[in-house]
Amino acid sequence: MKVKKKILITGGSGTVGTSFIKKYYNKYKFYNISRNENNIAELTQNYPDVESHVGDILDLEHLISIFEQVKPDIVIHSAALKHINLAEINPTSAIKINVRGSLNVIKASVRAQVPITIGVSTDKACDPDSVYGYTKKMMEKMFMEHHNDKTKFICTRFANVANSNGSVIPFWKNLVNQNQSLKLTDVDMNRLMFSKEASAELIHNAYEHSETMKESFILSNIMKNVNMLDLAKSMSNKEVEVVGLRPGEKLNETLVSQKELTYTKVINDLVFIFNKVQPKKFNLKNEHSSLTAEKMSKEELKELIQ
Repeated sequence: MKVKKKILITGGSGTVGTSFIKKYYNKYKFYNISRNENNIAELTQNYPDVESHVGDILDLEHLISIFEQVKPDIVIHSAALKHINLAEINPTSAIKINVRGSLNVIKASVRAQVPITIGVSTDKACDPDSVYGYTKKMMEKMFMEHHNDKTKFICTRFANVANSNGSVIPFWKNLVNQNQSLKLTDVDMNRLMFSKEASAELIHNAYEHSETMKESFILSNIMKNVNMLDLAKSMSNKEVEVVGLRPGEKLNETLVSQKELTYTKVINDLVFIFNKVQPKKFNLKNEHSSLTAEKMSKEELKELIQ
């Protein structure tokens, strides 16, 4: 019988971690580090074979002990302070969790000689102008800096994950159930979005390609644009209530910037961003943003919100 590879996920009981576990539950042996005992309890109920450790990525000594005990083949680092407005209000906490916490994961992976560590980043890290974006940009930079032959460090760069905890779709579903108007920050707001299953597949693609690529990279993929007013109309017939942009928010977001194009390599719908300039024939031709991406159809919107 083939021994399953061991995957340890920081923040494994959150949206990203549970989506990955759900998709690949029978393929790998999973371990979770989380400080939220309610999320751990729910994860254990749904996926009893997952071994969870109550821990905090800010506690380096405890983190190292878990890594050395588990001896994972792969680490997926998804623990983060992810809400933009909270990061703007609490910049010190955002820096501690998203930067220092990520550095602790790097140190623990190096100490435990983990072959591959994958950091989960975001489109907010591309040309950042928010606290959250800057902290995730730092994570990307640190991961690429510490990449070596023994312990590989790579990143995935996500767009918005539909139906993730605390995101707009569950919030709007709750308002619909209460027969209330949907609250929209701006009618001209656009977002690149993909499903929870697609987010799991992107991480797995990063792992598979990391085994054959010597260099560190950030992996993303070609995604579609969602106009938030269209999304609201697909969920409710009531007139939306425009409430204005929150701190740190932008009307449009970029997944791959103009200045990153020469560092990109496109394979099918996957976009790799390297530290070194790539042959021009492999480059993504244009910036990939909510302004340049193909618009999601009404049918795709309905499928997305399920």
